[in-house]
Amino acid sequence: MSLQAEQSPHTVAVTIDRLVATLKERGATVFARVDHAGGARGVGLELADEELLIFGDPRAGTLLMRADAQVGYELPLRILAWDVEGHTLVGYRPPGELVERYALSEREELLERMTAMLEELVAKITAP
Repeated sequence: MSLQAEQSPHTVAVTIDRLVATLKERGATVFARVDHAGGARGVGLELADEELLIFGDPRAGTLLMRADAQVGYELPLRILAWDVEGHTLVGYRPPGELVERYALSEREELLERMTAMLEELVAKITAP
């Protein structure tokens, strides 16, 4: 399963900074910012810029985990920004796909809203 990806006109760091700011405006919780390239550099390896942001809202995630506790493996949500030859890409897995792997058929509307929210976030952070 590949990521839904869009191109950003900003660097990886700026794209993730914009995402953090947007999430804070919306009242979401940012759990972690993982700098994969920084980690690689820390052990003497090279990796193009790549950052993962882990975030969510327990009001939504809890409803999903009540329906099927195993979906907790997929949560919180994540967005990855990475550099490909000087171009920044932003990707995520649409939460709507979770209904195929977990007992979430009664939560399809919530998953659709979560997918729409990710689409909106990516559109906002990738705007010029």
